[in-house]
Amino acid sequence: MTTRHASPTMAPSEKRASNEFRRTRHDHATETAEDYVEAVAQIEDEAGECRGADLARLFAVSHVTVTKTIARLKDEGLVDTRPYGPITLTTRGRRLARDSQRRHDLVVEFLKTIGVSDETARIDAEGIEHHVSKETLKCFQKIVEGQR
Repeated sequence: MTTRHASPTMAPSEKRASNEFRRTRHDHATETAEDYVEAVAQIEDEAGECRGADLARLFAVSHVTVTKTIARLKDEGLVDTRPYGPITLTTRGRRLARDSQRRHDLVVEFLKTIGVSDETARIDAEGIEHHVSKETLKCFQKIVEGQR
């Protein structure tokens, strides 16, 4: 199967489809980073520090998976680690965690506003929050604010 990339010779509908898939691939690539930095921030707030075992328990994954993911996040400048020490967020990681949490909270509130139960809204928001555009979030915000 040949992968098609947007090019000047593509029809407008092909370019649009290519852009849509490109955005989805990008969203998937950042989803894990957002989930991990949110989790590190949450665990730090609740327990004072975050360790790999905490993340392995939370995400129900192996310690090896956590170690590999944290190494990637460290390379991306989102976390700091030291041998046998806790995982800490960098300034950039903390900003990403804050932004991700705000987006998550807004999606949850929007879903509840349209009648989704609390539990389902929390579960559904986990997927939606990573794939929703700024434009859509602004519309969600208007609806949520209109219900207050």
